[in-house]
Amino acid sequence: MDWKRIHYLSGITLSIFIGLHLANHAISVLGEEAHLKTMAFLRHLYRNRIAETFLLLAVVVQITSGLRLFFSKRKDVNGLFDKLQIWTGLYLAFFLLVHVSAILFGRLVLHLDTNLYFGAAGINTFPFSLFFIPYYSFAIMAVWGHIAAVHRKKMTVRVFGLSPQVQAKLLLYTGLILAVLILYGLTNHFTGMTIPEEYNVLVGK
Repeated sequence: MDWKRIHYLSGITLSIFIGLHLANHAISVLGEEAHLKTMAFLRHLYRNRIAETFLLLAVVVQITSGLRLFFSKRKDVNGLFDKLQIWTGLYLAFFLLVHVSAILFGRLVLHLDTNLYFGAAGINTFPFSLFFIPYYSFAIMAVWGHIAAVHRKKMTVRVFGLSPQVQAKLLLYTGLILAVLILYGLTNHFTGMTIPEEYNVLVGK
């Protein structure tokens, strides 16, 4: 079985959803209403049984295939971008497992709408923020870091005069900027967001 190709295809599938998801979160800098309206629109695309089943399957395949590739090739890692691909992949496997489990628990057990406030509750409550701020920040940067590492390995031509290595570094900087932007948008100290009381259960209130 070609696990590398399977991992690549599941990764492309997830990247489409993650791209929409991160764009939605970035809109939070315009306010919670703008974020929630965008999410309501995007949910017409992915909040249905077929799309969600397909996405959950892609998550399982991505984690499984990624771990198989890690254990089979961990001794053949050479260079900065090879290491970046390995470590960002491992963090994303951890994040996907924890995050998807939390979303399912929130929806099926706590009966919460897992929207903007589901993530913002932990980010805006001390001491939970000490975990959730780096947890989400590293996830965003890991997505872009993983893409940058793959891009560096596969890209062979210059774009706008930029070498593949410079292109990969720009992708890394994009991830860092996006992480800062999203964390800013999800922090009520900056945006004045009001988190509904039903989400207090997430932080033990």
